[in-house]
Amino acid sequence: MTAPQIPNLFKVPELKEKILFTLLCLVVYRIGAHIVTPGVNASALAAYLQNQGQGTLFSLYDLFAGGTFARASIFALGIMPYISASIVFQLAAPVFPVIEKMQRDEEGRKTITQWTRYLTVLLCFFQAYGFAVFTESLPNAVADPGFGFRMTTVLTLSTGGVFVMWLGEQITERGLGNGASLLIFFSIIERIWPETLRTIEELTTAGSTITIPKLIAVLAVMVAVVALTVAVTVAARRIPIQIPRKVMGRGRIREGQKTFIPLRLNTANVMPIVFAQSIIIVPGTIAQFVGGSTLKEFASTYFNTNSPVYLTLLCVLIVFFSYFYTSIIFNPVDLAENLKKQGGFIPGVKPGAPTADYIDEVLSRIMFQKASGGLSPTQALQLAATAAQFAGEGGNDAFEMMRKSLGVNSLDVQMRADRPTVGASRYISDNVSVGVRTGATPEQSAVSIDIDITRGLRVQGEVGVDGRSTIGLGTEWEY
Repeated sequence: MTAPQIPNLFKVPELKEKILFTLLCLVVYRIGAHIVTPGVNASALAAYLQNQGQGTLFSLYDLFAGGTFARASIFALGIMPYISASIVFQLAAPVFPVIEKMQRDEEGRKTITQWTRYLTVLLCFFQAYGFAVFTESLPNAVADPGFGFRMTTVLTLSTGGVFVMWLGEQITERGLGNGASLLIFFSIIERIWPETLRTIEELTTAGSTITIPKLIAVLAVMVAVVALTVAVTVAARRIPIQIPRKVMGRGRIREGQKTFIPLRLNTANVMPIVFAQSIIIVPGTIAQFVGGSTLKEFASTYFNTNSPVYLTLLCVLIVFFSYFYTSIIFNPVDLAENLKKQGGFIPGVKPGAPTADYIDEVLSRIMFQKASGGLSPTQALQLAATAAQFAGEGGNDAFEMMRKSLGVNSLDVQMRADRPTVGASRYISDNVSVGVRTGATPEQSAVSIDIDITRGLRVQGEVGVDGRSTIGLGTEWEY
């Protein structure tokens, strides 16, 4: 949209009302973000988060809450309880068929929405009580701790959390866009203006490390990152679909159509990063509460943002949750069934189960390219498969998606302390399969070949990275 067209937005009465209503709701939200909860010293809480609280769960929560947590405002819980409740029901659908069935009709979705609100209220009560106990543990943060303070805080923050949920729903129904997403977005960008002023102040200070060329370079990188993010968000793999000509009756004919199914490159959106960040900062948060010097030293050494262990685990979690969350929210079987009912098909692919397998394979390859990022395929496989092994049923789905994305017939992960290995094999003909195994040392890495000469008689050979080679003859008898 160009600049001359922006004033035309207010010439359409309905659009004008939506814009003004959305802005009014956002103003109310930001005003409430600066009203302090009774009995809490916001300065003491902010000082803790700026020092000991850095890199913990509280700092991440404060980021999504737009600083309301650090200010101890009445909206300190933000929209996150509602988001958490929505995610719970979204992830529960594949586990509980009743919920999955309810999501397919209008009345069922209304019921789930009501359940989500009830769960939001319950989460607000628990989180508000946790906030009260947490602030009481900080020095000089609460003037009059005790049962009265806790009950007042629970009532205040729970009411604030439910009101924020209501604001988000009103924006969705009567305003522009998704209300919850807008509240999170404005909560994050509200720091742009004060941080810009701090940057200008630092730039004008004598002897500052920030220079104009450095600032220009940082701004250029920021613009490039935003552009790449938008490109990845809108990127999609188009699977062609053909719908044949069909006679509807009474002389009506539906002409054939050619369309496509867009499989987004970033199907899971930002959720894998949110899940990964929420998990990886747990050790640092626990270390702050336990108080042991050894545990604190361990957390500060291995779980700070510059630690190789931290970065490796973050990559592992992002790769895994990319597969896991996609397998939860995207069902190729339902898509194939709906396509079959409409009479559509993918050229060269049979309707039904083969279509579902084809879509699943394409999606798996897309997810591998997106989730692995700058990792090589071997590195991404090792990281993701390790996480998938310990993830139960959802992890098995993600593990199967990774196997299909690599185009191999078998995928094996052994996470023994003395010999952690990852292996894969693929049939190149009916009787011959080749495989590769990689481990922590050269002795554990090798390329193998397996030839089935006759029924029950096999020849196996292996060449290791360290130069060793073996060959064997084996038999398999069937009774």
